[in-house]
Amino acid sequence: MKKIILLVLVAGAAVVAKKKIDASKHEQALWAEATDSVTRS
Repeated sequence: MKKIILLVLVAGAAVVAKKKIDASKHEQALWAEATDSVTRS
């Protein structure tokens, strides 16, 4: 029973970490687009 609870907690932590990483990548992409020095016509 303890192993199952531990497995669920680890899986939950992995999901939270993945969401934070994805959000960080999205935020970085937005900043890169906003600060892009290439002029568009």
